[in-house]
Amino acid sequence: MSERSVRVSAATAVPPVAAPRPSDALAAPGATTTTETRAVTGTHVAPSPRPLGSVDRPTISFELFPPRNPQAAPRLWETVRALESVHPDFVSVTYGASGKTRETSRALVSRLLQETSLSPIAHLTCVGTSREEITTIVEEFLDEGVRSFLALRGDPPVGQDDWQAHPDGLATASELVGLLREIESRRCTASPAQAVRARVRPLSVAVAAFPRGNAATGGTRAQDVASLLAKQEAGADFAITQVFYDAEAYLGLVAEAREAGVVIPIIPGIIPATDPARLERVQALTGVPVPRALLETLASADDERERHRRGIRAGVDLINGILDGGAPGVHLYTFNTHGAALDLLEGADLDGRGRD
Repeated sequence: MSERSVRVSAATAVPPVAAPRPSDALAAPGATTTTETRAVTGTHVAPSPRPLGSVDRPTISFELFPPRNPQAAPRLWETVRALESVHPDFVSVTYGASGKTRETSRALVSRLLQETSLSPIAHLTCVGTSREEITTIVEEFLDEGVRSFLALRGDPPVGQDDWQAHPDGLATASELVGLLREIESRRCTASPAQAVRARVRPLSVAVAAFPRGNAATGGTRAQDVASLLAKQEAGADFAITQVFYDAEAYLGLVAEAREAGVVIPIIPGIIPATDPARLERVQALTGVPVPRALLETLASADDERERHRRGIRAGVDLINGILDGGAPGVHLYTFNTHGAALDLLEGADLDGRGRD
């Protein structure tokens, strides 16, 4: 893998749309760089300093979810404003199983578009929804001005063990990607004005990737790479990974994906490791095991402040490892709080303060 990777400016309003050439996905041969370098700390040390040109900065992005009740809304918007201050490339907004947060997700995305400088990506799933219903949902988002989607197969609803496609629905994320492209093409054909707007603001479609295979389905990494290739062929622009806790998991996925012909950028999804209870809940939901050593390190801290510091240190080491290995940026799962996420960015020198 190349020692230099393409970085996308943290000031960019939308994620990359066109799939890069294979060489572009990992390196930028001949690119002009500056002498400014980021200090490398922790257990992962780059063989040489990473250049930090103005267009070669790692992307930063966050995941948010709609407030579960009116009382949670003020806390969410405090988080939104705090995250907005570091000028992320985008924020993704989750969409519950069976569309249970359809209206609140749409309302949050709409408000982000109207009242903030953030570029939202709307999650979509195939769960419990017909093709016609999905088309209506997509049309609603597009009419609101949404130009980016994260296309997911989705998990079974609570209480249902096996994933089952709707009788008139879609069975895979790649089918959902294809439907998004089909809807956009139809809208552009029907309206010359829409066709112009689509060229100014192209539709961007992201998908999920699983560094060690999708544990929820019992899938292997090889199976996920094959799925990722199918999503790319259907029209996906980039991928965001599920959580992981060691750099090799991400770097190994990228290496296998590139060998298989996947050229779209793969953004690592990171959870701030400051709350052991939350880590264990995520483990139960995703099937991705939390390293026992990490849990023990957090549990042995003398107080909450020290536990937070240890969790941030572990996260910084992980981010350093994946960026040194060529990751284009980081996507942070915030759980609608901003403190740990921003501390993690600051610790990894990704908050912009050391780059002006």
